[in-house]
Amino acid sequence: MFELQVKERSKKEKADTLRLSGLLPSIFYGPKEEAQPIAIDATAFGKVWKEAGGSSIVVLKGIGEDKEALIHDVDVHPVTGIPIHADLYVIERGKKITVSVPIEFIGEAPAEKAGHIISKALHEIEIEVRPSELPQHFEVDISSLSEVGDHITIGDITLPPSAELLQEKDEIIASVKEYIEVKDESPETVPAEEAEGAEGEEASTEGAPKEQEAGEGEKGKEE
Repeated sequence: MFELQVKERSKKEKADTLRLSGLLPSIFYGPKEEAQPIAIDATAFGKVWKEAGGSSIVVLKGIGEDKEALIHDVDVHPVTGIPIHADLYVIERGKKITVSVPIEFIGEAPAEKAGHIISKALHEIEIEVRPSELPQHFEVDISSLSEVGDHITIGDITLPPSAELLQEKDEIIASVKEYIEVKDESPETVPAEEAEGAEGEEASTEGAPKEQEAGEGEKGKEE
C-alpha cells in the first residue's frame, strides 16, 4: 500500500497560501468519516498519485488512527496540469468497495504486424472487491490477436477471488479490424485513357462542318 502524511487544516486557511508553502489543500470523507479538510505535501502527493492512480489504497497517516483511502478526485491547474486540490474517500474496513480498475495492454499482436488494426474498446473494468484484494490494474495480453475477428472480452480476465464483475462478460476489450485502404477518386486523378478520349471527342467536333440553317437547302432547289 501507499502512504501519505497528512495534517488537519482550518477552513480559515486560504488555499493559495497553502499552495505557496508547498502544501496541497485536500479533504477526506467516507461512510463512517465526516468530511475533514487536510493538507498534504504537494510533491509527495504527486508521486503517490502517479503510481497509485484512483484504484490503489493509500494509507493516510498523521490524524489519529491510520485511514485507508482511495484518491477519489483531483483538480488540476488548466495550464500546468499540477494538482491544486484532492478528494480522498476513506473506505470501511472489511467492506467491499466499487472501483474502476484501469487496463494495461501488454505484448505485441501478430495481426498488427500483418497490417491490420487493433481496436481497444475498453480502458478500465468496474468491479466490487475487498480492499485487500484490490488490483492496481488488469493486464491484457494482446499477443493472442492474430487474425481479423480475433478478440478479447472481459470474461477472459482473471478477477481476484472476492471480486464481482459489474459489467457484462461478453463486452469486448480489444479486437482485430481489417485495414482497408481508401483510394483517392478526386477529379484531379482522372485516368490518362479517359483524358485522351475526351480530347479526341473535342477535336472531332471542332473539325466537323456546321449544319445548314433550317430551310437553306430548300431555297437553293427552288431557285
